[in-house]
Amino acid sequence: MSPSASYDAIADWYEREFMARTRGLREHPLGIDSALRALLDHGSDACLEIGCGTGEWAALIRSLGRAPFGVDLSAGMLRYAKHRLPVVRADAEHLPFASLMVPAVITIMAHTDMPRYPDVLREVSRVLRPGGVFVHVGVHPCFCGGFADRSDPTAIVIRPGYLDSYWTTDSWTSQGVRAKVGASHWPLPALIHAFLDAGLAPEHLLESGEPLPTVLAIRARKN
Repeated sequence: MSPSASYDAIADWYEREFMARTRGLREHPLGIDSALRALLDHGSDACLEIGCGTGEWAALIRSLGRAPFGVDLSAGMLRYAKHRLPVVRADAEHLPFASLMVPAVITIMAHTDMPRYPDVLREVSRVLRPGGVFVHVGVHPCFCGGFADRSDPTAIVIRPGYLDSYWTTDSWTSQGVRAKVGASHWPLPALIHAFLDAGLAPEHLLESGEPLPTVLAIRARKN
């Protein structure tokens, strides 16, 4: 099943159950909202969200003074997103925008849905204005994946498999999205080099989630 078909199949569950678990909380338990605030900063320009899903983060983007618009491949997810922000159904590897026109791009907990994420980063670099900002908020590649035993919240055990790049439905939890739709994994060096190869220079990194990090967030600039 393709990634878009997989998300079409779970769109109602994602909106009504999965995202409802944290909707309305002052702060997301994984620190996703605080990471986005810290790395995106305030602005007055448009902000493109790649893999926008159901558009859950549109209100936060607006609170930073920016005008959100989203891209996703799943028509099922976009049924919900269209009520929260302007959207277009498109492949993140072939964005329907002219080069050098977008001031800010973000992706939030979505890069693992993109089996060719390095190609997505090259496309981000293409559409970004010189000096434009890209904010990546994603699952932490070092501590999240089928190789990570997180059954003890105070001590993550890393099994063989971290150093491999692959697609899998083997997840550290049966309660999340990854066990349903699968995930791509890149070790940390491969992820950072994908940024550099795309002409996106990382300038700030942070980790969030307690007691051990679940999220790695990166702010990069277009060279």
